[in-house]
Amino acid sequence: MLLRQAESGSNTPDDGYRLERVQGPVGPVVRITGHGERGAMYGVLDLAEQIEDGTALDEVHEHNVTPALAFRAIKFNLPWAAYRTSLAIEQHDQTCRDLAFWEAFLDMMAENRFNVLTLWSLHPYTYMVRPNSFPEACPFTDAELADWRRLWNGIFRLAKERGIETYLLNWNIFVSPEFARAHDVARWSETLSHYGQESTRSELVVRYTREVVRQVLEEYPDLTGLGITLGERMGGMTPDERREWLDQTFFAAMAEAGRPVKFIYRAPLSATTHSGGTTSEENDRRSRAQIEALARLTNVTPPVFVEFKHNWSHAHSSPDLFIVHGGPLSDAYWNPPPTRHQVVWTMRNEDMFILRWGEPDFVRAFLQRQQGRNYVGGAIIGSECYVPALDYITAPGPHKDWRWAFERQWLFYAVWGRLLYDSTTPDAHFERLLARRFGEDRGRDLLAAWKLASRVPLHFASFHRGTWDGSLYTEGFSSWIDNAARKLIDIEKFISHPVLDTRHYVSIANFVKSGRAPEGTLSPLQLAEQLDRDRAAALKLVTKLRQQGGVTPRLDCELTDIEAWCAYSDYFAAKLRGGVALATARANRDAAQQQRAVAELEKALAHWKRLAELGSRFNQLPVPSSAEKPFSWSALLPEVEQDIELAKKPLPNQ
Repeated sequence: MLLRQAESGSNTPDDGYRLERVQGPVGPVVRITGHGERGAMYGVLDLAEQIEDGTALDEVHEHNVTPALAFRAIKFNLPWAAYRTSLAIEQHDQTCRDLAFWEAFLDMMAENRFNVLTLWSLHPYTYMVRPNSFPEACPFTDAELADWRRLWNGIFRLAKERGIETYLLNWNIFVSPEFARAHDVARWSETLSHYGQESTRSELVVRYTREVVRQVLEEYPDLTGLGITLGERMGGMTPDERREWLDQTFFAAMAEAGRPVKFIYRAPLSATTHSGGTTSEENDRRSRAQIEALARLTNVTPPVFVEFKHNWSHAHSSPDLFIVHGGPLSDAYWNPPPTRHQVVWTMRNEDMFILRWGEPDFVRAFLQRQQGRNYVGGAIIGSECYVPALDYITAPGPHKDWRWAFERQWLFYAVWGRLLYDSTTPDAHFERLLARRFGEDRGRDLLAAWKLASRVPLHFASFHRGTWDGSLYTEGFSSWIDNAARKLIDIEKFISHPVLDTRHYVSIANFVKSGRAPEGTLSPLQLAEQLDRDRAAALKLVTKLRQQGGVTPRLDCELTDIEAWCAYSDYFAAKLRGGVALATARANRDAAQQQRAVAELEKALAHWKRLAELGSRFNQLPVPSSAEKPFSWSALLPEVEQDIELAKKPLPNQ
């Protein structure tokens, strides 16, 4: 093997490489030409994968690889000063303090070509430094703080060794609980209450924030950059006041630190004085002006990455963009074309924590939508309510041959990472990954089954519009509120709720009212038929795989997840038919349609019971959640049954 870096000015883009066979002094060798250290590393990984698959050196596949997106990130919410305070997050504390976990996680990132790790916390700085002017803000002894420093430095070092950049992202305005008590400011920080008014314009908080951010940059040289959120505890401030606060704190600290720093500017969550989500073109243009003004800070390495949530908190829905946090998005950030900033899309997953997922065609469709948009720099994948550290979901047993949570979701990360890096990655690559785990003759059928099963949640989240995190939990067919009730999406809401993807779907209410689906869209009944076809095809493949024999416990676990999605699909389809029948019965006072609705919802109940059984076969349910009670499909059975009673209620004027 010959390894070299591309010459300066080469046409090979950053992170790209070329793999070619050449004649060496004693025989054929493979030459890897990488653009930068990361490109060279990816070339070596490519060669290693081909050799692992049995490819001889003189048959190695020659090719150039050009990154589809330069910024390929994972969003990792830390359990310290966490955005959500629940056992679902807090239980990861010890795992996330173990560098062995981070080494394994970062290895996975490198193998899947992710090159950015974003670490999220309301106020991580408490765990990182003792502010020189405000030592009372740090609650730790010198020995305890030294332990935290070793952890942070270890994470940043391990990432750097693997060509992975690291960013700290927070929400504003927060201080350490100790600082809040000592100075009677930002008292919400004591309980990490992350939503509400910022009731003071404290100069002390500004000084503290500027100092603690500067010290973090100075004391952690391997940390790549920072990111901010203009929202949460900034209610009561105008958008201009929020931007001014940012100038006085983060940007002032970055200027004082002097050393190179990269930056993620999350697009403002509100265009008014409220914390809740709103958007406006005027606010977008003012935020763009602030971003462009960062050119005055010569140590800020361009481009600045401007982050938006693709379809709010539920990106696993439609590959087309319909909403960001707050509503529709103007073109202000890219018209005219930017020169010092790029857009990154956060592809949030608040919908699939228990059941696995892997649909390469969805990622390809998302990437296809980005073609020709030179202002798009990358994507971030990850969750707010799920931390891929401690595996608290899988029950112990011979089926569990992994240690960490991210390992049970390995296909999810492989599909996203490899396609964000190389959008031409064929299905054959993912088939080989499956074959390595489950047998050479199973890879193709397994991927085909996974693709069919993984379309089910995409259909649902496209049909049933979600906004903030708890507005939709797809695999649970439910919604929830922090530390409060979880509710099944009952037949009433299911009928009336708007769709997200208005280009391809129509709600039950609108379909029944108009008597037809708009041209080019799937009616609810056509969607049910599509679900039936995909489910039948997926189960046929699962049956074939089981009949081959030699099904290991690990493979059984994988196949059971596919079967669970198929049961979910049957429930979804029956509820679609039942919803159309019930809405029609009410509109026309049609008793026969009402009877059909009841019959369909009784079928849906049977499908839900099967889903509950399959979902718990290899998992220890109920599992902790951000809602008041742990989640299981069985716990929602009474509400599934209640749908039948709702359908039996007397029709209007009956």
